[in-house]
Amino acid sequence: MAIPASELIINPNGTIYHLNLLPEHISDKIITVGDPERVAKVSKYFDAIEVEVVKREFVTHTGYYKGKRLTVISTGMGTDNIDILMNELDALVNIDFITREPNQEKISLKIVRVGTSGSLQEDVPLGSHLVSQYAVGLDTLMEFYPLEQSDTELQIATALQQELGIGFRPYLVNGSISLLTDIGAGMILGNTLTCPGFYAPQGRVLRGGLRNAELLKKYNAFRAGDFRFTNFEMETAGYYSMGRLLGHEVLSVNAIVANRIEHTFAANADEVIDDLILKVLERI
Repeated sequence: MAIPASELIINPNGTIYHLNLLPEHISDKIITVGDPERVAKVSKYFDAIEVEVVKREFVTHTGYYKGKRLTVISTGMGTDNIDILMNELDALVNIDFITREPNQEKISLKIVRVGTSGSLQEDVPLGSHLVSQYAVGLDTLMEFYPLEQSDTELQIATALQQELGIGFRPYLVNGSISLLTDIGAGMILGNTLTCPGFYAPQGRVLRGGLRNAELLKKYNAFRAGDFRFTNFEMETAGYYSMGRLLGHEVLSVNAIVANRIEHTFAANADEVIDDLILKVLERI
């Protein structure tokens, strides 16, 4: 059945609505970053750039790195943007824009998020690189999708809901096992908490205050068997859940630039991020 124009929105130039991209504009290997200015910090290492597209916070460069055709695209912050990104990337490779029908043969993209993150444990130091094995979403994005989860995932999510005293159950999803093996070698293996904001949801207090003054301590101390949180940020759970729903291989790697338990921030954050970018370019 054809997807209506109100659901699959195609621009007059034939591109997908928000990303402003055509199917031929992207590779099947995609690096994503949050900050639009960080796209150029990745593509500066390309041997050649063949596509440069900008729309809203979505900046896309596609080119070649040592013979590999790669796309790097910015997302902005938050899982609401990841919802847009993942659906529209999937549409570019798995929906025929002429007939508006899904293709019979599905393409699975390889998507690697290169981001910054704050540590939740003393043994996850500043300047380290961490690969997210699991991510837990404290946002409500998956309240609207039929995400399948294992019994273990549901048990951990339920335990966290009870510990935090929130009115909905978080969602817990693993990243790509194959990408973790290929790209995450030598990195700290962690479990990432995805928060729906940068300030109060991450236990920061400016003038707005906190409903739960012990929130950061609860994140740090939470255990479900040997499961604990190593770091937190604002996108990874959205990536992992949408990857599971749509059949794409997704991995999140993190430059640890802050340690919230020790109240420290990396003086060489740009260098830590740049080293992580080069690792991913070599391994993807």
